[in-house]
Amino acid sequence: MLNLFELIGHLGVKWIKSLGQITLFFLSAVTWAIRPPFRVRNIFKQMEFVGVNSLFVVLLTGAFTGMVLALQTYHGFRLFSAESLVGSTVALSMTRELGPVLTALMITGRAGSAMAAELGTMRVTEQIDALYTMATNPIHYLVVPRIIAGILMTPVLTIVSDFVGIVGGYFVGVGLLDINSGIYMKKMLDILELDDIFNGLIKAACFGLILSLVGCYKGFYTTGGAEGVGKATTEAVVLASVSILISDYFLTAAMF
Repeated sequence: MLNLFELIGHLGVKWIKSLGQITLFFLSAVTWAIRPPFRVRNIFKQMEFVGVNSLFVVLLTGAFTGMVLALQTYHGFRLFSAESLVGSTVALSMTRELGPVLTALMITGRAGSAMAAELGTMRVTEQIDALYTMATNPIHYLVVPRIIAGILMTPVLTIVSDFVGIVGGYFVGVGLLDINSGIYMKKMLDILELDDIFNGLIKAACFGLILSLVGCYKGFYTTGGAEGVGKATTEAVVLASVSILISDYFLTAAMF
């Protein structure tokens, strides 16, 4: 029994220490983000890496999510003769929840893991230490551009995901399931509001902050050589994904 309490206490202290460390890391990044020089070239480079290079997987995920959502809701709504609500259900689901969440998870798997791996490799090969010797703050040079890119590009990719998801749902609902096109569009436009879209984009920006911050944090404090880099990358993906899902609940409760 004593060993059990000892283990719980050890895990609690470790969790609190990690929470404090990532909070200080975030505050340091915010401080350096508003201090010149502003490394615009690095920011655009990271925006290309996070945004443009993730476009294909986001398009694929968004399209098939909208299509399968239309297919599933049609079979459910048909029991109540409410097939006309398929379009509005797909639109609301994509803009409020599935668009931001799935986009953030895809970016986490592709870009967030790469951030952790890159910074982790730089840490274990002492490249980050070399930046200190050249009077360059590594958080300013390496972390801030990645966080800014994550915050800016996740909402942009969410817009793409929402659009292709709605188009995919329309294709399945109207093209394959023979729902009346006019009724489909009218119900969707009547129910979907701009606040649904804007709140989804706010959530996407928060998710972008989470995935880039966690990826950079895990990579920045990597130890243990090549094995440590792999461990840090895995932890970054798991922690960022879980954090996105948990924060999604609280953001949804606050917004809707």
